Amino acid sequence: MIHEITETASTADAPGSVCADKINPAAVALDFSKHPCFNKSSHHTHGRIHLPVAPRCNLQCNFCNRKFDCMNESRPGVTSAVLTPAQAADYLDDTLKRVPNLAVTGIAGPGDPFANSVETMATLTAVRRRHPDMILCLATNGLGIGPHIDNLAALQVSHVTLTVNAVDPAIGAKIYAWIRDGHRPMRGLPAAQLLLDRQLEAIRRLKERGIVVKINTIIMPGINDQHIEDVAKKMAELKVDIMNCMAFLPVAGAEFENIPPPDGALVAGTRLRAGRHVPQMTHCARCRADAVGLINEPMSQERLATLASFARPSAKDLARRPYIAVASQEGMLVNQHLGEAARVLVFKQDDGTPSGCKFVEVRRAPEPGSGPARWAEFADLLHDCRALLVSAAGPQPRRALEERGVRVIEMEGMIEEGLTAVFKDQPIPASLARRFTGCGGSACKGAGTGCG
Repeated sequence: MIHEITETASTADAPGSVCADKINPAAVALDFSKHPCFNKSSHHTHGRIHLPVAPRCNLQCNFCNRKFDCMNESRPGVTSAVLTPAQAADYLDDTLKRVPNLAVTGIAGPGDPFANSVETMATLTAVRRRHPDMILCLATNGLGIGPHIDNLAALQVSHVTLTVNAVDPAIGAKIYAWIRDGHRPMRGLPAAQLLLDRQLEAIRRLKERGIVVKINTIIMPGINDQHIEDVAKKMAELKVDIMNCMAFLPVAGAEFENIPPPDGALVAGTRLRAGRHVPQMTHCARCRADAVGLINEPMSQERLATLASFARPSAKDLARRPYIAVASQEGMLVNQHLGEAARVLVFKQDDGTPSGCKFVEVRRAPEPGSGPARWAEFADLLHDCRALLVSAAGPQPRRALEERGVRVIEMEGMIEEGLTAVFKDQPIPASLARRFTGCGGSACKGAGTGCG
């Protein structure tokens, strides 16, 4: 299976688009037999690496809680660090020297790749440019993948996993607390129907482009366990290649934390019935978003330390960028959308204060209305800041700032808590994770550009 790397005018300007003239245009014949998730016979000989570049998610599953991080916990949504695309590419290069049997590079979160489409596509492009023979794959819920399918094919992303837990919106509405489509929060049946429509359309288009598709379906007793054969039947109609029926595991703090996991008989029976329609995967290890090595190979302290080292800015970068900027309405909370911010507050690290940080100054933000030029000016304004804390930011300003070295961190809560985490090179606490907030301004176009 060989995908020619091409580009059309209709996708050249899309967010996260692939420019064919920026990567090697020669198609490479990839050896798919080395993919350990799709070929059971290779999972003892070939490894994979997940690059954790996608922290945000565009839906909330009632079985999921991404709050916890433990090196002994192996499940999707768990990572010990989040990397920028540039950090991820360098981390991969380093890991290949240490783990030479890596055959696959994937993106599986810790959120959804296409709630972080800029970071995802930039990472895939960098990996393909540096490693033409690397198998590329990703795992997604399917809500936001549609606009990027042509570019995924152009990059020879050969394997895509979608999590499809229901093909009946009434059942889906029990599984998903909410989804976010752009700036729109949705709940209940409309949310489940939109998600399903996007998933089915994505699968159809992926298969048309010759991409191998795997479906993950979580067996949730009393929720969808009697419905999974119907899922398999629908997936068979769409020519899905393989299906992974995964046993539900209760996670503390999730809505479904009190639902018991399915017993072995239920799992075996479900796979048997689903297997009448779609071939089954039975060796899944519930990989972390930062997994490295062979399937079933646990994360080691050494590998976690290596990941953390690449997530940290270099000493030179820190010296050049000693400050952190904050978008705040009143100076106490991170509670302002970047598009609304008329000013930012700038702080520096100061171990002589109780909080460990000190206010430096106020900087006036560029006036809105100039589009991309505003965000280039904003990046210049923050030339000495390593990060910007905001409640939300659109993809256009995020890309402009991060390309100029300013890390954009979305959170809501006390400024002091966010500053403490970033100055200590630690993840933002889960309690500060951004909730649904739109720009809300009267001029907001809802285009996800930050009302520039």
